Amino acid sequence: MSRSAEASGVPEGTDIGSQKDRVVTEEEWLQKWEMGNIGFHKEQGHPLLRKYLDVLLNGRSGLRIFFPLCGKAVEMKWLADMGHSVVGVEVSEQALKEFFAEHSLPYCEEPVPEISGAKKLQSTSGNISLYCCSIYDLSSSIVGKFDGVWDRGALVAVNPCDRQRYASLMIALMEKNSSYLLVTVSYDPNKHKGPPFYVPESEIKSLFGNHCEIKCLQKVDDFSDKHRQWGLDYFLEVLYILKFVA
Repeated sequence: MSRSAEASGVPEGTDIGSQKDRVVTEEEWLQKWEMGNIGFHKEQGHPLLRKYLDVLLNGRSGLRIFFPLCGKAVEMKWLADMGHSVVGVEVSEQALKEFFAEHSLPYCEEPVPEISGAKKLQSTSGNISLYCCSIYDLSSSIVGKFDGVWDRGALVAVNPCDRQRYASLMIALMEKNSSYLLVTVSYDPNKHKGPPFYVPESEIKSLFGNHCEIKCLQKVDDFSDKHRQWGLDYFLEVLYILKFVA
């Protein structure tokens, strides 16, 4: 029998267990970057974005694309090179500076008047703008609205108690007829405390279903030795497309 939620006796849509009370502080995320404990970063980019890029773009060019909790995701450079305008947000200034350094991109820094202590790091070419602040400090009046979102390692990193707040913000940032590619993870939440956190399909529907059409595009067996060390016996990545119809 293949490794899957069903095979392991945990039905999709199961309760998220003790994870519902789990809180990871901003300081803990900053420390992960300082210590280089960033196993979530993919140096080669994510194969699911390459595979389903056409679904995100939907034949359109020159889009505004948002990367929530962006880290130093290499896909930001990739999409900018295609002619899209990329906006990201991340609490770790180190992550953002590493992004520009690793891609040899000159950039300038400026304060964000609406957000105390926040900075915007923008490529001198102008097509990559990365905000160093809490995502919850953003609004459409500050960053505008978006035609597309690549959410990988974002919703699954948000504290479960903050998911409704996160989803409400994302919905407020979406243009009409926009597309949102969302990668979640599926595993037995009683065996690992997260992050990444388990987000069942039922919760995605309750968070976003009143505002968009939701379709599961693919489930990928991503199980590795790391997950075995976490005490898991299966680990799936699950890709959804959320279409915000006019």
